[in-house]
Amino acid sequence: MQPLSESESYLWHFIQTHLDDISNYSIIQLSEEAMVSTATIIRTMKKQGYDGFSSFKHHLRTDRQTNIQSHVIENMDAKIKRAILKNEHEVVQTINMIDYQKFDDAINSIHRAKKIMIFARGLTEYTAHEAQIKLQLLGKYTEIYTDPNIITIISKRLEKNQVAIFLSLNGETEELVTAAKNAKNDGIKTISFTTNSHSQLAKLSDVTILGYKSQISSINDYEVHSRLPLEILVRILIDAYVITFVSKD
Repeated sequence: MQPLSESESYLWHFIQTHLDDISNYSIIQLSEEAMVSTATIIRTMKKQGYDGFSSFKHHLRTDRQTNIQSHVIENMDAKIKRAILKNEHEVVQTINMIDYQKFDDAINSIHRAKKIMIFARGLTEYTAHEAQIKLQLLGKYTEIYTDPNIITIISKRLEKNQVAIFLSLNGETEELVTAAKNAKNDGIKTISFTTNSHSQLAKLSDVTILGYKSQISSINDYEVHSRLPLEILVRILIDAYVITFVSKD
């Protein structure tokens, strides 16, 4: 997706914090409520992969009809309702962004590799540990590195029969970017999971698997955005691997 301008980012944040109301707005109403031009709304929608505001509203309504039943949340506190819809939107958008060819490339690379090396930092480490355990259960020798100094050292010692997997929400974590550069310089196959298609990590990786990150964080003073998009993508990757190379059904 194309990067959003400052006004477009503001609008997208406004939309995500008012998801339960947006489907009832006209483009003029949204323009007035968010205090942006209709042209800004249209540009934002197109950058987010929709034909226009009407297309986005249709997508919202369809998602709600096929996923969360209205009676489940209609009596909830408005803020809790928004939180539920935010998570639903993150999951649906992430799944809609899946590129089959990239997933196919990733699972084939993992299958061929003698050793899988996973690099992650911060809260993303939990997702990385889950991936490590599942890959080990599937018979793939897998190591995980989370310490910034060790990440840099290990990334200089990778071998051609290994695959390096990077997990990073924003794709700009310094030591992960450095590690990806080291891997790239040595001709190591690299796979990244991120929500930032314009990040350094995405540009350095052979295969970049993208998810969708909401701009809303429940704890505003800290960088603790939901890792749900990465968790969903890793889960789908493992499932795809099992279906392709393990399952006998």
